[in-house]
Amino acid sequence: MRIRKEDSRGTTGLRSHSKLWTAQQQGVLLSLTACILLALSLPSLGPWLGATQVISSGPQCDLQGLWRNELGSNMTLWALDAAGTFSGSYHTAVAATNKQILVSPLQGAQQHPSAKGQPTFGFTVQWLFADSTTAFVGQCFVDRRGKETLETTWLLREEVPSRRDSWKATRVGTSIFTRIK
Repeated sequence: MRIRKEDSRGTTGLRSHSKLWTAQQQGVLLSLTACILLALSLPSLGPWLGATQVISSGPQCDLQGLWRNELGSNMTLWALDAAGTFSGSYHTAVAATNKQILVSPLQGAQQHPSAKGQPTFGFTVQWLFADSTTAFVGQCFVDRRGKETLETTWLLREEVPSRRDSWKATRVGTSIFTRIK
């Protein structure tokens, strides 16, 4: 049984088994409990905490192939190696330059494929026609009909003449790619 009680210093807290819990200790205990419950509910932490992994029999996403985003840019991803790394090429349909757009190389890595079949990945594109690099991160999704999409967020960093201009050197955006073949 817990009883609210004021101790000799005027601190009120819960008393349980002859120990007085201050409001600060109660807050720490509640925060710790919330963190543990949150950690147990996260699937990515499950294996470390002894939870069994849920296996999906749904369709698996395969990054290899030809993809197009909503702006008409085309990307080709070649086969992943055993470590999950891949390479490919990117032909952007849009650019903030007057130079001729060239097909540019990309390098990336996929999260170790899980039984869930919808892996996360990341890759960088080294633009051959501009002094910039773009990093993409995303996840491959497969809908009930088997349609694959890559939902990505990207950061484009262009070279600037000085640190003073660094504030304007990075752009951020999103792209959704659908499989062409």
